[in-house]
Amino acid sequence: MIIKQYYEKCLSQASYYIEHNGAVAIIDPIRDTSQYIQQARQDGANIKYIFETHFHADFVSGHLELTNSSGAQIIFGPGAETGFESYHAVDGEFFELNGIRIKLLHTPGHTLESCCYLLEDESGKDYAIFTGDTLFLGDVGRPDLAQDSKINLGQEDLAGMLYDSLRKKISPLSDELMIYPGHGAGSACGKNLSTDRYDLLGNQRKTNYALNPALNKQDFILLVCDGLQAPPPYFSMNVNLNKKGYGSLSSAYDRGENALSVDQFEQRMDNLDTLVLDVRSSEDFAKAHILGALNIGLDGSFAPWVGALIAVDQKEIILVCEPGREKETITRLGRVGYDQCAGYLAGGMAEWIKAEKPLGEVTSIEAKDFDAYTANKSRQFIDVRNKSELAKDCINGSINISLEKNFEIPEIFDSSKEYLVYCAGGYRSMIFISMMKSRGYNKCINVLGGFSAIRSSQK
Repeated sequence: MIIKQYYEKCLSQASYYIEHNGAVAIIDPIRDTSQYIQQARQDGANIKYIFETHFHADFVSGHLELTNSSGAQIIFGPGAETGFESYHAVDGEFFELNGIRIKLLHTPGHTLESCCYLLEDESGKDYAIFTGDTLFLGDVGRPDLAQDSKINLGQEDLAGMLYDSLRKKISPLSDELMIYPGHGAGSACGKNLSTDRYDLLGNQRKTNYALNPALNKQDFILLVCDGLQAPPPYFSMNVNLNKKGYGSLSSAYDRGENALSVDQFEQRMDNLDTLVLDVRSSEDFAKAHILGALNIGLDGSFAPWVGALIAVDQKEIILVCEPGREKETITRLGRVGYDQCAGYLAGGMAEWIKAEKPLGEVTSIEAKDFDAYTANKSRQFIDVRNKSELAKDCINGSINISLEKNFEIPEIFDSSKEYLVYCAGGYRSMIFISMMKSRGYNKCINVLGGFSAIRSSQK
């Protein structure tokens, strides 16, 4: 028996490949499914089942891509209604995999159809459990993402269901059972997820508050619902795509892998429905960029920030990439349902510069110079970290504008003034500055290395 975890850092998401005697089951695949197909070919195996733990909100699952390429059956838990052919299992139902079995455990709470998959070895002994968003390491799934207008349940109701699911379905299992969760630290599907990617259930009983037998239902509900931020708009879009279906990734490549000359790119920019997305590093963006471009670096939490900051109804996206990274960018946009890429700047920024087109740049200062700059009381500084980061440590006098969903520039800003901007390390601050510049605020200064570098320089 082979269990292989595929972990997508950008999404903080885990999918699983289980192979036994030539038969394969995939759990919660991402949309670009070539890795699973290649692994099955390497093992001389056939993909038989595609198990979904629930309708995912934070990414577009690969169930349709995978069934189209492999013919495997898509399995959902009870109550899951889909716009495509799928099998809706009942609680406790077993699925054979050439000598081993996988049992579906219905665990409503994160969503109504949420389930876990319990894997038995050849002897019939419980071997591992794939918990999706029901149980994470150190936390549980948030109970406010059930995107269904037909149900009249609040997050407290779902949290109560989650408590019951954990007590009835997970708690009775063996301490020796290995837990394979759907997400790790960084996911917006929970609040305090561990950086670990798997653990024994016995260890989680000791460290995860949600499995504490002394915790009563009401206190559990209060803990799980406390501090939940409204989910970004793309979550509901992804749920609908995962429920109803979506176009193929190959069609997104056909549209997006469209090399545009400088003149063609400029003509596209004249369309008000077109967004220029620059996915280069913050350092390269600072040196030279196309005026009005939004910078979200590919080498970071790219997909979640795209979902948080780009409108789901954005008509068209054109790309500025490092040459050779165009397909990667289209793939990662597609993982969160953004298939509207219409092309990329052929040759990248070098061609734009060669054509002597207008350029923007961002002034940066070293963190060691931060105190000297802010000694001038007329120069304000902006901290774009989130509330939990600020609660741990912040600099007196800072203006906090968390870079989050539905971001809007407050009216207090003056386009004629300079603002120093920092985040934790430099990734989010450049996103923020690019958004400010696109709206006419051109005097933002980036603090290199962010808050951590500022604090280090002050020691």
